Amino acid sequence: MESPESVEPAESAVSTASAESTEPASPADADKGGRPDRRGLAIAAVALLACGGLIGYGFLNTDEKPKPRAVPTAEVTYEVTGKGTAELSYLARSESGKATVEKRVVLPWKKTVQVPLGKAPTIGLVLDEKGGQASCSLAIRGKHVQLATAFGSYGRATCTGELPAGRH
Repeated sequence: MESPESVEPAESAVSTASAESTEPASPADADKGGRPDRRGLAIAAVALLACGGLIGYGFLNTDEKPKPRAVPTAEVTYEVTGKGTAELSYLARSESGKATVEKRVVLPWKKTVQVPLGKAPTIGLVLDEKGGQASCSLAIRGKHVQLATAFGSYGRATCTGELPAGRH
C-alpha cells in the first residue's frame, strides 16, 4: 500500500494544473492550449451581428422614405402635320420639366400628355435633310393656343404656350 504522503502531492498537482488552465492571467491572454478567450469571441460575434442587422435594416427599410408629392398638371395636345420624317422634342409630365425627344418620327403625328403647372408646354420640330413643309400646333385643355410652320431642308418650328396658374 501507498503511504498517505504520496497521495497528497498527486492531488495537489492536479488541482493546481486545472486552476491554471481555466483562469488565464487576463481576458486577452490565451490559455496553455493556444486558444483565445471564449468570452471575447462571443462579445465580438454579438457586436458584428448587431452591426450587420443595423446595416441591413437601413438598406431594406423603404417604408420610412417620403412619398413623392403629387404635381398638379394640365392636359396638353401636341400635333405635327405634314409629310416625311422629323425630329420632335416636347414637354411631358416631369417635375423637372425635361423634354422628351423622338427621332425620325413619320408625319403626321399627335400626342396628348400631362404637363406640370408652372412649366411652359413646348414642342419643337426639325425636318430631315429631305425638307418639305410641316406645322406644329399646341392645345391646352382642348383650346388651341399656337401654330408654327417649318420649311425646307432641316427647317425648324416651335410652338409654346402658357399654363394657367392654380389647380387644373
